[in-house]
Amino acid sequence: MASSLRDILRPLPSFPDELPTFDVNAAPDDPVALFVDWLTEAIDASVLAPHAMTLSTSEPDGKVTARMLVLKDIDDRGWVFASRDDGAKARDLGANPFAALTFFWPQMGRQVRVTGAVRKRPRTEGEADFLARSEGSRVSAFVGHQSEPLESLEMYDEAYAVAAARVAEDPSLVTRTWNTWSVAADEVEFWQASRDRGHIRLKYRHHGHSWEHGLLWP
Repeated sequence: MASSLRDILRPLPSFPDELPTFDVNAAPDDPVALFVDWLTEAIDASVLAPHAMTLSTSEPDGKVTARMLVLKDIDDRGWVFASRDDGAKARDLGANPFAALTFFWPQMGRQVRVTGAVRKRPRTEGEADFLARSEGSRVSAFVGHQSEPLESLEMYDEAYAVAAARVAEDPSLVTRTWNTWSVAADEVEFWQASRDRGHIRLKYRHHGHSWEHGLLWP
């Protein structure tokens, strides 16, 4: 008799045997500093796509949706990502300008959760980000119709060819629908796995112009 999915999933390992330590007593006052340390360690450990994150938003009726994006930067206005402003993400944020970001580095047994208000950044920043993308990424943005029904892959190929010709003719071309956004974090949680399941959770909360942080039960 074939094993049930539950039987297949149960013994799968979640994390490697060796996990990094997390000295919460040495945690900095600003969560961005700790995040950059963790991100740098993930990069040094050759974690694939360490800047990948799940962006979670809610639709006008409260239905939550999520998708994977990459972190572009962090500055004094927030945690930066790029997206079309005529797609589902932008519609969600127009109705409810709050979002959550989740980073997960399984090789390190670590995750980071960020929540806060979202604001669209200046158009010039979106243009600069767009022109810094690879040619293939720029072409795909000009194809358009993101998340709309697609009748066939052949139809996509035809639209891609047309967009590729436009970009080849004018490499400086920028789509008017591309923008960057910032999540102004009000809470940031750091989670470090432990082999004994006593996972360490350190949560930062923003108050006024400063942060306070403390431990959470696993």
